[in-house]
Amino acid sequence: MPTRDQVDDHVDRWMPIVPDLDPDVEGAITRVHKISAHLRKVKERALADGDLHVHEYDTLQALGGRDGRAAPSQLAADLGIAPNSVTGRLDGLSARGFVLRTPSELDRRRVIVELTEEGRAAWLGAMGAQGVEEHRILEALDPDERRLLSDLLRRVMIRADER
Repeated sequence: MPTRDQVDDHVDRWMPIVPDLDPDVEGAITRVHKISAHLRKVKERALADGDLHVHEYDTLQALGGRDGRAAPSQLAADLGIAPNSVTGRLDGLSARGFVLRTPSELDRRRVIVELTEEGRAAWLGAMGAQGVEEHRILEALDPDERRLLSDLLRRVMIRADER
Protein backbone atom coordinates (compact mmCIF):
# COMPACT_ATOMS: atom_id res chain seq x y z
CA MET A 1 0.00 0.00 0.00
CA PRO A 2 1.37 3.44 -0.90
CA THR A 3 2.53 5.60 1.97
CA ARG A 4 1.68 8.87 0.18
CA ASP A 5 -1.53 10.17 -1.31
CA GLN A 6 -2.50 13.10 -3.53
CA VAL A 7 -2.84 15.37 -0.50
CA ASP A 8 0.82 14.87 0.37
CA ASP A 9 1.66 16.28 -3.09
CA HIS A 10 -0.75 19.18 -2.48
CA VAL A 11 0.92 20.01 0.86
CA ASP A 12 4.40 19.74 -0.69
CA ARG A 13 3.39 22.24 -3.41
CA TRP A 14 2.06 24.77 -0.89
CA MET A 15 4.79 24.60 1.76
CA PRO A 16 7.27 26.82 -0.15
CA ILE A 17 4.49 29.27 -1.07
CA VAL A 18 3.03 29.56 2.45
CA PRO A 19 6.00 29.05 4.79
CA ASP A 20 3.92 29.09 7.98
CA LEU A 21 1.50 26.48 6.62
CA ASP A 22 0.94 23.71 9.15
CA PRO A 23 1.20 20.55 7.02
CA ASP A 24 -0.82 18.49 9.50
CA VAL A 25 -3.72 20.95 9.57
CA GLU A 26 -3.65 21.40 5.80
CA GLY A 27 -3.39 17.65 5.24
CA ALA A 28 -6.22 16.76 7.64
CA ILE A 29 -8.63 19.42 6.36
CA THR A 30 -7.88 18.70 2.69
CA ARG A 31 -8.38 14.97 3.27
CA VAL A 32 -11.71 15.61 5.02
CA HIS A 33 -12.83 17.72 2.05
CA LYS A 34 -11.74 15.11 -0.49
CA ILE A 35 -13.36 12.23 1.40
CA SER A 36 -16.57 14.27 1.72
CA ALA A 37 -16.54 15.03 -2.01
CA HIS A 38 -15.97 11.34 -2.78
CA LEU A 39 -18.88 10.26 -0.58
CA ARG A 40 -21.10 12.99 -2.07
CA LYS A 41 -20.42 11.56 -5.55
CA VAL A 42 -21.23 8.05 -4.32
CA LYS A 43 -24.49 9.36 -2.85
CA GLU A 44 -25.39 11.15 -6.09
CA ARG A 45 -24.77 7.94 -8.05
CA ALA A 46 -26.84 5.88 -5.62
CA LEU A 47 -29.68 8.38 -5.82
CA ALA A 48 -29.56 8.46 -9.61
CA ASP A 49 -29.61 4.66 -9.70
CA GLY A 50 -32.66 4.71 -7.43
CA ASP A 51 -34.33 7.54 -9.37
CA LEU A 52 -34.34 9.74 -6.25
CA HIS A 53 -33.58 13.43 -5.85
CA VAL A 54 -31.47 14.57 -2.91
CA HIS A 55 -34.41 16.36 -1.28
CA GLU A 56 -36.54 13.21 -1.62
CA TYR A 57 -33.86 11.05 -0.06
CA ASP A 58 -33.28 13.53 2.77
CA THR A 59 -37.01 13.63 3.53
CA LEU A 60 -37.34 9.83 3.46
CA GLN A 61 -34.31 9.55 5.72
CA ALA A 62 -35.75 12.08 8.18
CA LEU A 63 -38.97 10.09 8.23
CA GLY A 64 -37.06 6.82 8.60
CA GLY A 65 -35.17 8.33 11.52
CA ARG A 66 -38.51 8.78 13.26
CA ASP A 67 -39.38 5.12 12.78
CA GLY A 68 -41.35 5.86 9.61
CA ARG A 69 -44.01 8.07 11.20
CA ALA A 70 -43.96 11.82 11.93
CA ALA A 71 -45.83 15.08 11.75
CA PRO A 72 -44.79 17.43 8.93
CA SER A 73 -43.67 19.99 11.52
CA GLN A 74 -41.28 17.40 13.00
CA LEU A 75 -39.84 16.68 9.56
CA ALA A 76 -39.42 20.41 8.88
CA ALA A 77 -37.51 20.78 12.15
CA ASP A 78 -35.35 17.72 11.43
CA LEU A 79 -34.55 18.98 7.93
CA GLY A 80 -34.06 22.60 9.00
CA ILE A 81 -36.53 23.88 6.42
CA ALA A 82 -39.80 25.83 6.47
CA PRO A 83 -42.99 23.82 7.06
CA ASN A 84 -44.41 24.85 3.66
CA SER A 85 -41.30 23.42 2.00
CA VAL A 86 -42.02 20.06 3.64
CA THR A 87 -45.54 20.16 2.21
CA GLY A 88 -44.14 20.41 -1.32
CA ARG A 89 -41.73 17.57 -0.69
CA LEU A 90 -44.46 15.39 0.75
CA ASP A 91 -46.72 16.10 -2.23
CA GLY A 92 -44.06 14.67 -4.55
CA LEU A 93 -43.29 11.69 -2.32
CA SER A 94 -46.99 10.94 -1.94
CA ALA A 95 -47.49 11.03 -5.71
CA ARG A 96 -44.67 8.48 -6.04
CA GLY A 97 -46.26 6.23 -3.41
CA PHE A 98 -43.39 6.70 -0.96
CA VAL A 99 -45.43 8.25 1.86
CA LEU A 100 -49.01 8.26 3.09
CA ARG A 101 -50.70 11.12 4.88
CA THR A 102 -53.38 10.25 7.39
CA PRO A 103 -55.33 12.44 9.80
CA SER A 104 -54.03 12.36 13.35
CA GLU A 105 -56.09 10.22 15.70
CA LEU A 106 -55.64 12.87 18.40
CA ASP A 107 -56.36 16.00 16.36
CA ARG A 108 -58.14 15.74 13.00
CA ARG A 109 -56.65 19.09 11.92
CA ARG A 110 -53.19 17.53 11.96
CA VAL A 111 -51.67 15.03 9.57
CA ILE A 112 -49.29 12.15 10.24
CA VAL A 113 -46.90 11.14 7.48
CA GLU A 114 -46.00 7.48 7.18
CA LEU A 115 -43.29 5.82 5.15
CA THR A 116 -44.71 3.19 2.77
CA GLU A 117 -42.92 -0.04 1.93
CA GLU A 118 -42.00 1.49 -1.46
CA GLY A 119 -40.60 4.57 0.28
CA ARG A 120 -38.67 2.48 2.78
CA ALA A 121 -37.21 0.37 -0.04
CA ALA A 122 -36.15 3.45 -2.02
CA TRP A 123 -34.55 5.05 1.03
CA LEU A 124 -32.79 1.89 2.22
CA GLY A 125 -31.60 1.07 -1.30
CA ALA A 126 -29.85 4.41 -1.65
CA MET A 127 -28.56 4.29 1.91
CA GLY A 128 -27.24 0.77 1.43
CA ALA A 129 -25.17 1.73 -1.59
CA GLN A 130 -23.63 4.58 0.37
CA GLY A 131 -22.99 2.34 3.36
CA VAL A 132 -21.10 -0.16 1.25
CA GLU A 133 -18.66 2.54 0.14
CA GLU A 134 -18.34 4.00 3.64
CA HIS A 135 -17.41 0.57 4.98
CA ARG A 136 -15.06 -0.08 2.05
CA ILE A 137 -12.98 3.03 2.62
CA LEU A 138 -12.91 2.69 6.40
CA GLU A 139 -11.76 -0.93 6.11
CA ALA A 140 -8.32 0.65 5.67
CA LEU A 141 -8.45 0.91 9.48
CA ASP A 142 -8.86 -1.83 12.06
CA PRO A 143 -11.81 -1.54 14.50
CA ASP A 144 -9.73 0.20 17.18
CA GLU A 145 -8.44 2.73 14.65
CA ARG A 146 -11.98 3.40 13.39
CA ARG A 147 -13.11 4.07 16.97
CA LEU A 148 -10.11 6.36 17.52
CA LEU A 149 -10.83 8.22 14.28
CA SER A 150 -14.45 8.68 15.30
CA ASP A 151 -13.42 9.92 18.75
CA LEU A 152 -10.89 12.37 17.30
CA LEU A 153 -13.38 13.71 14.77
CA ARG A 154 -15.94 14.11 17.57
CA ARG A 155 -13.50 16.36 19.43
CA VAL A 156 -12.95 18.42 16.30
CA MET A 157 -16.72 18.59 15.67
CA ILE A 158 -17.36 19.79 19.23
CA ARG A 159 -14.83 22.56 18.67
CA ALA A 160 -16.47 23.50 15.36
CA ASP A 161 -19.89 23.59 17.03
CA GLU A 162 -18.64 26.06 19.67
CA ARG A 163 -19.01 28.85 17.13
